[in-house]
Amino acid sequence: MEFLFDGPEGADVTVVLAHGAGMPMDAPFMKVFADGIAKGGHRVARFEFPYMQRQRAKRKRVPPNNAAVLIERYLAVAGALGGGSRLVIGGKSLGGRIATLIANQIGAKGVVCLGYPFHPPDKPESSRIEYLKNIAAPTLILQGAEDPYGAPDEVAGYGLPENVIITWLDGGDHHLTTNGKDGASDKENWAEGASAISQFVTGLE
Repeated sequence: MEFLFDGPEGADVTVVLAHGAGMPMDAPFMKVFADGIAKGGHRVARFEFPYMQRQRAKRKRVPPNNAAVLIERYLAVAGALGGGSRLVIGGKSLGGRIATLIANQIGAKGVVCLGYPFHPPDKPESSRIEYLKNIAAPTLILQGAEDPYGAPDEVAGYGLPENVIITWLDGGDHHLTTNGKDGASDKENWAEGASAISQFVTGLE
């Protein structure tokens, strides 16, 4: 199992970041978030699901594994990194959703999601919130206010528990990019999001 690590080895908590459906673990988005969280004194571990490893080897797109395979890989990652009580787990979109599916099982210290896929685009009736409603760990979701996978007015009606905190990025889409609408670059916006995660994790220690 291959990891990319950032931050101090002796940190009390490791933040595990899984990639999104079409985004490898070393994508610029993932690197900016890993660097930003590590600057807060936290250890960050990135990994890839099996399909992304095959995609890297074949150098062409490979569809994501089914949920059972993704869950199995994330559980193996959590075990390899010392178990849930030392881990804040999460990731980008797909990766964050899989983290919410295993958080209670491993007793995760916290969960962080970067662009949560609350529902498929244009299908708000097909929500994916069952596990979010029952998640025990403190959870932070960074969500673009213009994300087609879950906009503020839709999410407000879900009745999510108080331990699930949503931070909205004005003008942001599913990749937390704003296309310069607020005068900041995408990397600046991502760095701001990483800082918010770092503060969240510090509050859990």
